[in-house]
Amino acid sequence: MIFDKNWRHAVRHFSQHNSLFRSFVLAICAFLFCSNLFAQNKDTNSSSSYPNRTVKIVAPGAGSGTDITARILAKYLNTAWKQSVIIENRPGAGGSIGINAVINSPPDGYTLLANSATYAINPAVYKKLPFDAVKSLANVSMLTTTPYVLITNANSPYKILGDLIQASKKPNSNLTFGSAGIGSSTHLAAEFLHQAAGIKNTHIPYKSSPEVIQDVLAGRVDYFMAPFDTALTYLNTGKLRSLGITSKEKLSYFPQYSTIAEQGYPGFDVDFWVGIWAPIDVPQDILKKINHDINKAMQDPEIKATFDKAGIQVREMDQQQFHQFVTNEMNKYAKIVKLAGIAQN
Repeated sequence: MIFDKNWRHAVRHFSQHNSLFRSFVLAICAFLFCSNLFAQNKDTNSSSSYPNRTVKIVAPGAGSGTDITARILAKYLNTAWKQSVIIENRPGAGGSIGINAVINSPPDGYTLLANSATYAINPAVYKKLPFDAVKSLANVSMLTTTPYVLITNANSPYKILGDLIQASKKPNSNLTFGSAGIGSSTHLAAEFLHQAAGIKNTHIPYKSSPEVIQDVLAGRVDYFMAPFDTALTYLNTGKLRSLGITSKEKLSYFPQYSTIAEQGYPGFDVDFWVGIWAPIDVPQDILKKINHDINKAMQDPEIKATFDKAGIQVREMDQQQFHQFVTNEMNKYAKIVKLAGIAQN
């Protein structure tokens, strides 16, 4: 009887406190689960373990200068990170499709953007963009710069830059220049020269740089501010003539090409450049590691030699330097666009 009484008392006692006990057990389980999850996330988002899986770099159309640069970088990061680094091409809308894809990706450093001077140009050219170029992405690292080269047909009457400027200032000159599209970097590089020289000629937009070059070769357009590496083959064969490159200093590998700056326009400096961005909320320690590892990869002698032979220069910058560079480029292109009266819907 005593045992039975004690047993019933124990059962009642347990029943009264069963709800509290279950809550206690659930709380302990939840704590352990969250602690484990936090530890996993901390490890995943830590620069010490980054990267521990495939990294994707979103780039414009295949074969573009930006795409080629990104692929060369990816090859070396594959080795450095011991992880796959893949390129995903997202062409269209002036690069906006690719930019949006990166903005909407998880901010963990595993989706990066390779883009060019176009990134700094678009906010000035387009009235409405589906993203904020300043607030949506973090400036991570500069990769390369290459000058534009002012080209004309080898049989044209323009032997030096001064000849073209003088002809442009004549009444009813009717000179034409091509570009890879309204508001493109090649368009704005030409407008930058026009503003410096005080000239105005007729703009003929094309869909790509190679198309413009073909019409310069055929004599259908008078001149074109081409990316140097794009025009190099034709310059080497003598089919095109250079009237000046747009970098402030001569290219070490191609000293025969005069700069526009040394032909009476000191300080003239505008380049086509390529860089890397990431979603704005990627942890800072991961961004710093990406910047460090990219700079290290781009200093590889083989990479530098490959780019040098194409007139492309590797540019090393830390995050802050690249951020300031992009800001300055945005301001520069905003002024060029405003003076040229360029606007896209």
